Amino acid sequence: MAIARVHTVQPDILKGDVVNIEADISRGLHSFSVVGLAGKAVDESKDRVGSAIKHSGYASPKTKNQKIVISLSPADLKKEGPLFDLPIAIAYLIASGEIESDDVKRIYIGELSLDGTLRPVKGSLNAVRAAKEAGYTEIIVPTENAEESALIDGISIYPADTLLQVINHIKPADDNVSKLIQQPLTTVSDDWYESAVNLEDIKGQESAKRGLIIAAAGRHNVMLVGPPGTGKTMLARALRSLLPPLTREESLEVTAIHSVASNDFSISTRPPFRSPHHTASHTSLVGGGTHPKPGEVTLAHHGVLFMDEFPEFERRSLDALRQPLEDRVVSISRIQSTAEFPADFILVAALNPYRGTEDGTTDLARAMQETYKNKVSGPIIDRIDLWLEVPHVPYDTLTALPSKVDETTSAREQILAARQLQASRFSKTKTNTNSGMSARDIEQHIVLKDEVKDLLKISSERLNLSPRSYHRLIKVARTIADLDNSKNIETSHLLEALQYRVSI
Repeated sequence: MAIARVHTVQPDILKGDVVNIEADISRGLHSFSVVGLAGKAVDESKDRVGSAIKHSGYASPKTKNQKIVISLSPADLKKEGPLFDLPIAIAYLIASGEIESDDVKRIYIGELSLDGTLRPVKGSLNAVRAAKEAGYTEIIVPTENAEESALIDGISIYPADTLLQVINHIKPADDNVSKLIQQPLTTVSDDWYESAVNLEDIKGQESAKRGLIIAAAGRHNVMLVGPPGTGKTMLARALRSLLPPLTREESLEVTAIHSVASNDFSISTRPPFRSPHHTASHTSLVGGGTHPKPGEVTLAHHGVLFMDEFPEFERRSLDALRQPLEDRVVSISRIQSTAEFPADFILVAALNPYRGTEDGTTDLARAMQETYKNKVSGPIIDRIDLWLEVPHVPYDTLTALPSKVDETTSAREQILAARQLQASRFSKTKTNTNSGMSARDIEQHIVLKDEVKDLLKISSERLNLSPRSYHRLIKVARTIADLDNSKNIETSHLLEALQYRVSI
């Protein structure tokens, strides 16, 4: 019997590796072994594959006295997940002479039920991307993964429900069997996210709502500071409805991350919103493990990471935010492997500056530092662009009649116009929004008037701003100018930006 060879993909965050599956059958006492650094789910596939083959009308491998060896190469690549079931079954059937296959350069992915039904798998989008880059022309996927997989153009996607359908599809020209139907290219929706909480639902807190609009327009990090019950969580949730829909490329990145990291097979067209509890472990927040897996900072990529009760998180978890807040990526190094995951998110942190009774101080930054005994380090505070105070709302404001003004729609129009100005400004660079500007980008794209420079100098000296804070102040001022549709940063824009700056 000849060796049969088929191909699949081991998906990873934003990429994947093509895996060659070889099946060799020889005479001898029955044995079925899988070699090539296979994980538990892959090693168990032989039982699922045997049952699926039997219920598809072919002889089960267990009924024959033969030695079956399935080799997965490259052998030093960790193979994980049940997506290897389908290609292993096809490789065995071809090697045993039960079926024949055409010569199409094809990839197979899919988990098999005992009755031969195909079940959805994680990471199909990344598998399709890797298959296309490797030059494959066709990929067979479970039907539940078809819409997600068809986000990638330039490769034929064929959804299947059963192993028997796949077998009929790959047979050489045969008019007596039906072939699989190609999945059409999936379009990405451009609808805004409709949150359960909108700006008009929040009474009072006008300064904080203005800060949210600035944050959404320039993708700036936010700190919400105030006593319990003043609306910090509502403001954070309202921010999601202010973020413009993801572009197609952003949607591909977000969908690829969630496809690998979770069992969510839906297409992500809106910015994600992640809200980990303050008891979350360091690994769950920033990622990790023997074989590194993404954490909440990566799952919030192109969206919002809301951290309520910010100082209650582990100190090392908070300090680990330094890299993603600055570089938009998080690097994880372990003995087994090293990984770099994308982590371009808007941080919205909320905290109560007092653990006990309020003492009436207006210096909330200093109160926060004294209350939490420097648990929130200066470098983290330095990376937060907008410090928004959320004080108690007067009773008269709470009992006032609901406003008929659609604040959310008006804010969206302003934000979209500001984003368009930024897209035009950075059209020849990799930067998309003001928050992503480097020092060089600021020099190239931001022209400051003399009076603005003088105000910047005085402010930097009085507030003792670090170079990072200095640049972030300019970025926020530029966003405010964009919301005002102003060509240059005026002193009024800089003064407003200074209101949101805190120095510790």
